[in-house]
Amino acid sequence: MSVRRLDPILIDRIAAGEVVERPASAVKELVENSLDAGASRVEVAIEAGGRHLIRVSDDGIGMSAEDLALCVERHATSKIPDGDLSRIDTLGFRGEALPSIGSVSRLEIHTRSRSEAHGHMIRVDEGRKHPVTPAGHPQGTRIEVRDLFAATPARLKFLKTDRTEAQSVADVVKRLAMAHPQVRFALSGDHVTPFDWAACPQGPEGLLARLSQVLGKDFRDNSLHVLAERETLALEGYIGLPTFHRANAQAQYFYVNGRPVRDKQLYGAVRAAYMDYLPSDRHPSLVLFISCDPREVDVNVHPAKAEVRFRDAGLVRGLVVGALKQRLAEAMHRASTTGGARTLDTLMRRASPYSPQTSANWDWRQSPAAPSPATQGFSDGAQASFSHAPAADMRAQAQPAPVDHLEAPLGAARAQLHDTYIIAQTRDGFVLVDQHAAHERLVYEKLKRQRAESDIARQLQLIPIIVDLDGDSVGRLVEAAELLGSLGLALEPFGPGAVAVSEVPALLKSGDIAQLVRDVADTLAEDGAAIPLERRLDHVLATMACHHSVRAGRRLTGEEMNALLREMEATPGSGQCNHGRPTYVELKLSDVERLFGRR
Repeated sequence: MSVRRLDPILIDRIAAGEVVERPASAVKELVENSLDAGASRVEVAIEAGGRHLIRVSDDGIGMSAEDLALCVERHATSKIPDGDLSRIDTLGFRGEALPSIGSVSRLEIHTRSRSEAHGHMIRVDEGRKHPVTPAGHPQGTRIEVRDLFAATPARLKFLKTDRTEAQSVADVVKRLAMAHPQVRFALSGDHVTPFDWAACPQGPEGLLARLSQVLGKDFRDNSLHVLAERETLALEGYIGLPTFHRANAQAQYFYVNGRPVRDKQLYGAVRAAYMDYLPSDRHPSLVLFISCDPREVDVNVHPAKAEVRFRDAGLVRGLVVGALKQRLAEAMHRASTTGGARTLDTLMRRASPYSPQTSANWDWRQSPAAPSPATQGFSDGAQASFSHAPAADMRAQAQPAPVDHLEAPLGAARAQLHDTYIIAQTRDGFVLVDQHAAHERLVYEKLKRQRAESDIARQLQLIPIIVDLDGDSVGRLVEAAELLGSLGLALEPFGPGAVAVSEVPALLKSGDIAQLVRDVADTLAEDGAAIPLERRLDHVLATMACHHSVRAGRRLTGEEMNALLREMEATPGSGQCNHGRPTYVELKLSDVERLFGRR
């Protein structure tokens, strides 16, 4: 078969397969064009998930009749004025979007520039271009895409349901809206929740207002502002508290010079920054914007412009990891507000016995406050014996805490419940603290500080502690003996199935050393040899901290409880334990009043 040139329309349809994979891809290209045109308002409407109709309207600079005729030609663009591909400072630049979309649909463009008295329009039917004609239109551009992929029915087979495609369109619009808070965005159509987000003011507050519009009030209440610079790079955004985490990374949004991107290096940098605060199967929520000289990033590595390549990837990673770690440390003891909300939700789901739905069938004998069988039958004033100790220890009330403790973020200790949870009173509510989780974090941070100063205090064992283990565990411990020794845990092999421990960190001297060694062996097995050294050290320290912390079931005095609260307030990251769980939940008086129907 001889070589021949492909038909130009067929060439455009092949290009469309790279640029326009689905309706959301077309929406992304069109909205980016509107933003590059300086629009302050962008409106998107879809039908049937975008297959039947995509309409994007804006109030940007518009186009002249000459520009309109040229914009649907392949490789025609206004976004590379000097032809320098190393300096791309717009969202779109390839010059393929409009001709590619027009080759697989019925495309119609109405536009008017600021300098012209009337507008113009052009139609492209499945690759066949019609002439430009005059048309009435306000300043700006309206693009309608009808019957997407009608010219390539095979592509339709790969589209998902209308609802799924519509949700992908909504996701694209939301991602672009977050990067441009000063622009009004609106979306309407079937299978989407319509919105019309007003433009927000300049600055961090305006950005947070837009993020709140897109991600909800919970993100606003549980996020931290990040602002950092390093050499030619700048980083800004909002990151979620460690306890405000998700089961996947879909709530992580990255932008480079205003362009939404998905970059494995950035995801990895975020995981490294949160490594000390989250379990491996949980992911933080965040929105980060990286700004740099366009020459420092290549945006021409992906047909859909979804990926970028940095000239100095190490510098970017260092900026992200360092800025996020520092900001998380500055958050100190703060935990997410959703803990209290979950507590309220749990309590309110258990209907009150006095509510109309249950009062008719309520049996007082089922109440937790009902007298036990041992006390029934006694008259008022009679003494009764109890077979169980009380669950709440009120000894913290014996010597009231100083008044200034009430003004502290975590308040003043008032009681200990079930020898596990501390109740502290604040000025406008109360806090419930998990004593084991909280102290575990405090010990972990102490060990990390000692390690950083190369001064972990050690306790020499007069008689080495012999710990029996399987052969694989012994091998892992012996292989990591130097690493463990730097952390204050000195051991050596003792026969084929045991190790002898001669030194332990002083903080852990009263713990169960044998169980500690077994847990450390398991931690080394989970991490594997490919894990960076610093991460392995932190995992081992976290395991050690768990063994020394105040265990559930231990009674504390009022002074001990208040000391724990004050130390939490002064320790970075104490809002969550080493496993990413919250160490406390807070309820306001207004929340409690809701439980009792006072509000």
